[in-house]
Amino acid sequence: MVNVQQLGWEPGTVGELDHRLLKAPTVKLRSANPGQNGDVVYCVDLRINRPNAGEYLSTTELHSVEHFLLEGLQRYLPENFLSIGIMGCQTGFYIVLLNEGRAETIYKVLENILSDMLSATEVPYASIEQCGNYQNHSLELAQQVARRVLDAKSTWRQVV
Repeated sequence: MVNVQQLGWEPGTVGELDHRLLKAPTVKLRSANPGQNGDVVYCVDLRINRPNAGEYLSTTELHSVEHFLLEGLQRYLPENFLSIGIMGCQTGFYIVLLNEGRAETIYKVLENILSDMLSATEVPYASIEQCGNYQNHSLELAQQVARRVLDAKSTWRQVV
């Protein structure tokens, strides 16, 4: 059993929540799954837009921000990063980490990645050799998303 409160998460916000109550932008722990050998896989929700509120991320925004998150998580958490997934509802991302579930660490890494995005000159991995839809990227749109999420940093914990 993982003590999520000890990791800095509000226990009442962990897991699946009524999407009608969710706020955004927020960062919350979705799950902490211990393995048989003591490792723990954490899934973190990075919610950019409120669910069912009529404002969704475009495929270009999702795609470009995903590339920045992929590059940044590999750089800042090389021993822990497993995967980044786009929410099919177009409201955010799932971040999957191995043995790193501390809220403060995750908040700081996300802040660093989003700040890095603001000074970037190109979307990472956006070449024809590295991307299956390399023409569907926008640095400007990704930076707008990053700015909006960073501007709301003080409320990232206010999930509902």
